[in-house]
Amino acid sequence: MLPCHLFELSVFSQVEAILVNIFGGIVNCAIIANGITKACRELELKVPLVVRLEGTNVHEAKRILTESGLPITAAEDLDDAAKKAVAAIRK
Repeated sequence: MLPCHLFELSVFSQVEAILVNIFGGIVNCAIIANGITKACRELELKVPLVVRLEGTNVHEAKRILTESGLPITAAEDLDDAAKKAVAAIRK
């Protein structure tokens, strides 16, 4: 599971958004997605979170993120993720 301390940087006032980019052929993206949702719930994340996943089980991972009920924005690729992160900050 993804350790919650990776998102603890969101407590710093300069952090306006978090972009997670996971790309790997053997990485089980569903495990990563479960870790991300767990961390968001535990920390009550207050900044926009954009997640781009690519790898094994990516469709299940996207379903987990979408059905989590959390304000997580999914991205198709790194370019899309960057644009969505910037757009979230400008809101």
